[in-house]
Amino acid sequence: MMNKLIGLVKEEQGQGMTEYGLVLGLIAVAVVTILVALRGKIVALFENAETAVDTGVDGLTETP
Repeated sequence: MMNKLIGLVKEEQGQGMTEYGLVLGLIAVAVVTILVALRGKIVALFENAETAVDTGVDGLTETP
């Protein structure tokens, strides 16, 4: 019984997958942090794109 408990502590079979999971979690936190920090600039970028599409390439508004 004691050998099984010692084997559980020393076993490293799932260590690689755990490390990949931790790295993936760290990357996800970094991406969310960057998106929150740049939220205003991202919104402005899409608003400018929407305005450009609405007014057209020549800057004239389309009349229905």
